[in-house]
Amino acid sequence: MVLVRYEPWGAVERLHRQIGQIFNGNTDAPAANGEAADSNGTAAVNWVPSVDVFEQADSFVVRADLPGIEPKDIQITADKGVLTVTGERKLERPDDQKAVSRLERVEGRFLRRFTLPENVKTDDIRARHLNGVLEVTIPKVAAPEPKRVSVETH
Repeated sequence: MVLVRYEPWGAVERLHRQIGQIFNGNTDAPAANGEAADSNGTAAVNWVPSVDVFEQADSFVVRADLPGIEPKDIQITADKGVLTVTGERKLERPDDQKAVSRLERVEGRFLRRFTLPENVKTDDIRARHLNGVLEVTIPKVAAPEPKRVSVETH
């Protein structure tokens, strides 16, 4: 069972954007909606949250570290076998930025996608946000019992 979608070019694109930001260059072409878009046509992301994915007896669980993000700024969708968690972190900026000696926290859009196995109930997915951790619980469908077929003789 594969639960995490492998997206090798996503890391390269993020690195390219970060290098562009360091040198104050704009490395993204605007999309039709005004946001930057990646090669898949989705909105560009500024950061990727760390996640833990594990399987329990009756469900799969995805836990994502999303400190400083309000639940209203998180969107979760399950469509065509893919779970998508996206949103945006908005940091408060001081009025006088010259007084700030260091800014390390990342703000902006984030996106994570996971390929769902076939044995899940997408209609019953639950999510809760507590202390900066998002927990998405994806219930499993009970495995059907094998049907025994009798062989008839003529």
